[in-house]
Amino acid sequence: MSAFLTALLSVTFAGIFIRSTVPLLLTALGGLYSERSGVVNIALEGLIIFGALAGAIVTKELDAPLGAAAPWVGWLGGMLVGGLIAWIHAVLSIKYRADQVISGTAINLLATGVPPVVLTALYNSSTESPAVEHPLPLWGMGDLRFSPPVYFALLVVIITWYVVYRTPYGLRLRASGEHPGAASSMGVNVKRMRYSAVILSGVLAGTAGVFLSIGNLEAYVRNISAGAGFIALAALIFGQWKPLGVLAATLLFGFLQALSIQLGGTTLLPSSLVQALPYLITVLALIFTGRSRAPKAVGKPLD
Repeated sequence: MSAFLTALLSVTFAGIFIRSTVPLLLTALGGLYSERSGVVNIALEGLIIFGALAGAIVTKELDAPLGAAAPWVGWLGGMLVGGLIAWIHAVLSIKYRADQVISGTAINLLATGVPPVVLTALYNSSTESPAVEHPLPLWGMGDLRFSPPVYFALLVVIITWYVVYRTPYGLRLRASGEHPGAASSMGVNVKRMRYSAVILSGVLAGTAGVFLSIGNLEAYVRNISAGAGFIALAALIFGQWKPLGVLAATLLFGFLQALSIQLGGTTLLPSSLVQALPYLITVLALIFTGRSRAPKAVGKPLD
């Protein structure tokens, strides 16, 4: 037990904890923008996968001509693809007033079928892409060296809090998700606000995918997200759709994921229980959250 506690307080565990938290944090903040505007976005899982796939492929294809600059272009590619897929969800949900849950589910299903087809066509492998020669650089000291999306995630928390509560855009965003009719009567273009928020959620989820593929593993592999999109959605609810609440919730879930990895190397618990630990705690957290107050107009098509 003392050896386990020592490992839990080690720098290595801190690194695992941060790497587990970052994709959840970026994705949950993206979901915050979307749902604050009134659009349910359960497609976060699929957006992570598409972002990871695009980031890995763009970086791999540009390794030779661009060298060390390739992963930065790959990051941009992952963001753009994430935003594009989110735009499709926005069009279906806002313009055509489709059921937002079904639209998001369709994107998640696409994320399970499209990557194998693309990878097979490009690399003759349906499960993974070749390792990139130039992944995103690592900044920091010793074992606490992380790729740029880690620092970007911390910056996004601050920016999101300021934007949501201290800018006209944030006021219009919240009004669009709470009282879209009243906001529209005051001159707010609710459809435009929702489009921008959903696309932004795709950009942030795509960045989370880029972190997983070229900022952590150096390649795209099947099931790379490991349910991070759904856990991020749970963190968004657990954090009450507030930036600092989302930060606290993702830190909790990131800690649990890191703990499951740490426990995986011990005999304290059965391995199957260790692997399921983050998901079990996520469900329990939602059960004991109490009455969550979602934006009043979330999931309701704009009339």
